[in-house]
Amino acid sequence: MTRPAVPGTVNWSNVLTVASAAVLIATQAIATAVAAGWALAGLLNLGDMGEYGLMALFSLVGIYASFAYLRMASRAEPLRH
Repeated sequence: MTRPAVPGTVNWSNVLTVASAAVLIATQAIATAVAAGWALAGLLNLGDMGEYGLMALFSLVGIYASFAYLRMASRAEPLRH
């Protein structure tokens, strides 16, 4: 049974949903980015510094994707009634 919405209040269920999904997507995006940097550096024999550089570069892309997802999810899910 749900209570009626009070105008101007925060719907904490929606906030929790958006935050949980953002954490899940961020973890997957950053882990995939690091793995892709490691694999590509190994494939191209770039050595340790090339490996760390690609992992850092791809991690920045993963972090950007995570923030973009968070912005889109918070727009799609109404946090207020």
